[in-house]
Amino acid sequence: METHSPNFSFTKLYSVVAVIVFFWPFMAYAGPLRRVVDTHWYPASATWYGSPEGDGSTGGACGYGSMVDVKPFRARVGAVSPILFKNGEGCGACYKVKCLDRSVCSRRAATVIITDECPGGYCSGGRVHFDLSGAAFGHMAVSGYGGSLRDRGVISILYRRTLCKYPGKNIAFHVNEGSTPYWLSLLVEFEDGDGDVGSMHIREARSNQWIEMSHLWGANWAIIGGPLQGPFSVKLTTLSTGRALSARDVIPGNWSPKATYTSRLNF
Repeated sequence: METHSPNFSFTKLYSVVAVIVFFWPFMAYAGPLRRVVDTHWYPASATWYGSPEGDGSTGGACGYGSMVDVKPFRARVGAVSPILFKNGEGCGACYKVKCLDRSVCSRRAATVIITDECPGGYCSGGRVHFDLSGAAFGHMAVSGYGGSLRDRGVISILYRRTLCKYPGKNIAFHVNEGSTPYWLSLLVEFEDGDGDVGSMHIREARSNQWIEMSHLWGANWAIIGGPLQGPFSVKLTTLSTGRALSARDVIPGNWSPKATYTSRLNF
């Protein structure tokens, strides 16, 4: 009986393997795919703080520092009550917010990034409250009516979760001040999609072991050990949907505190 072998090309196989090996350090891995975007609007209240056109605070309880007042944040930031802040793991999440009075409110929702926490007052008692920067609060108004809306103080709003988008940006890792080979602290920047971080792991040079980092405060994570040997690969998993991403050797061996190292990928 005559048999036929499939038309198999080792050249084609080699090409496929080569492509996979080349892109392996830059690949993002998705866990269970749950949707972060919610099409339903929910009621909440909102206030504003800081200067009328400002960023509210310098970085706030998430630790983003002066980033909140420059592109791509552009002061469209705010603090949220503990129910959304989630002990800092809600940092970086993005929400659409809109006010309700058609005489001053725009029909278009404003997108805000969580960079701070408001623990008391309107934010207490398990309520959902947004304490927005002056700029973000005014952005909910019809053009030219931002001042009138801010004059109202506390208002009722609708909100929903949305995807974070940082066009032209890849995920970056800021090495926090005070980091040493025995205590390394990182802050995640410009995370598309979920925006939040549920866990982080780090891998040293010439190692196959991922070591879990501890959540410090806000959007800051750290590892204690050492001496730690770079370059370091970093793996982060989002809080909301469990998607994971690994950046190979993103932090070089000659890393420095207060430096920011940008990966080649994003969600």
